[in-house]
Amino acid sequence: MISIFNSSEPGVQLFEQIALFNLTYSVGVDGANILFIAITAVITLLALIYLLTTRRAEDRIQVAAILGYEGILVGAFVAMNALQFWFWCVLELVPVILMTIRGGSGQKRRWVAGLLLQHWGSGLFMTFCGFTLLAFGVMGSEESLSFDWVRLVQNKNELEYGNLIFLLLFFGFAIRMPLFPFHGWLPILSQYGTVASTTVFIVGIKLGLYAVVRFILPVVPEIAAQWNWLVLLLGLAGIFYGIVLALMQINIRRLLAFSVISHTGMLVIGVFDFNLYGLEASILLATSFGLAGAGIALSIGMIYKRTHTAYLPRLGGMIDVSAALAFLFVVSALSTMGMPGTPGFDGIHLLIDGTIKNFGWFVSIAILVGNVLTAALLLRAFQQIFIAAPKRYQPNVKPSFQSSIAPSVRNEGIIAAIICTLLIGIGFYTTPWLQIIDQNLDRFNGYYSTTSSHEIQH
Repeated sequence: MISIFNSSEPGVQLFEQIALFNLTYSVGVDGANILFIAITAVITLLALIYLLTTRRAEDRIQVAAILGYEGILVGAFVAMNALQFWFWCVLELVPVILMTIRGGSGQKRRWVAGLLLQHWGSGLFMTFCGFTLLAFGVMGSEESLSFDWVRLVQNKNELEYGNLIFLLLFFGFAIRMPLFPFHGWLPILSQYGTVASTTVFIVGIKLGLYAVVRFILPVVPEIAAQWNWLVLLLGLAGIFYGIVLALMQINIRRLLAFSVISHTGMLVIGVFDFNLYGLEASILLATSFGLAGAGIALSIGMIYKRTHTAYLPRLGGMIDVSAALAFLFVVSALSTMGMPGTPGFDGIHLLIDGTIKNFGWFVSIAILVGNVLTAALLLRAFQQIFIAAPKRYQPNVKPSFQSSIAPSVRNEGIIAAIICTLLIGIGFYTTPWLQIIDQNLDRFNGYYSTTSSHEIQH
């Protein structure tokens, strides 16, 4: 799909639409969603390779759930109809709950599934109400209800309940991101869910951010601009709340979850910068953080497979056992920090440029400090897991056990090679990816500058 996508051609590409009884099924790709689709496919493949290193490789239901989850995410990302998008989000509950109950860890799996239903159910209810009010608000003189994205964007009528529509949609999507203070389900799901589902889910949580870009900014831009102060406060609070809570964790899965919450605060501020720099940065960083987060999650899972623990005080000296996992973890952690040679470097640079233009230096410095502290926590975890002296776990395993994990070692090297090659390769050559992101963003609304950042990049 990327190979036939034309970044110089404006508008939605590969567009298909089927109309039936006043309902439309519309799909298409543009700069806002194409990279999310690609990263979903890549990480699903990595999750399946990871399953080959575990005893769950023969679990057909688990494999089917992962593939079904991939299909649902792709369906949601390509949806050009608000109601169609909502139905895909409802279906997303099925594979996530199935994988959590069947393959999760601990004795609280059903409670975790109930908690997820409670949080996501409230978010889905709010977004459905928001989409319904939006569709009724754009009926105009045609007297036909439509959830079609193109028609919603082209509507120029003043919405009677514009503020209510924005709040319903934004808070509904905030649960899905997750943005502080709607984040409570993510650390619990990360702790008790399966590694394979968590890996794909790290991309799935970007669906909430994408929904804001797709269904709020181009549809109700004036109202969104009036509420950007609220988004700014929630984003800043989320950045430092995630850092403080991550600092308190001894479970590496929960630490990763709170680092994701901190990064979400940065990304949502970039989306509401209301300039092309910030929006480019948010999409580039969302895909970059998704790939890096998947790398960390997979390395954690493969460490758990060897040691049967995710607690930092019980780990140490793992670099002597698997240098590939150590390299994967540290490259992924540095990618979240915006290290030169990773896609996060240009992403953070653009995010700061966009934030300075809209919110000033104070907010930009806060984002930089938060980003560095989050990466520092991950690097500290790297030191505790791989460099520090081993505690309860001893790497001197028996030969019979060593021979039994030899195929797993090969798969670990494959996963590490794929993720690190993508992160470093894209990091050294981000221009084509920024051109893809630019393709249709400046047509969303008049708030974005038509100057493309790749024209002035370094």
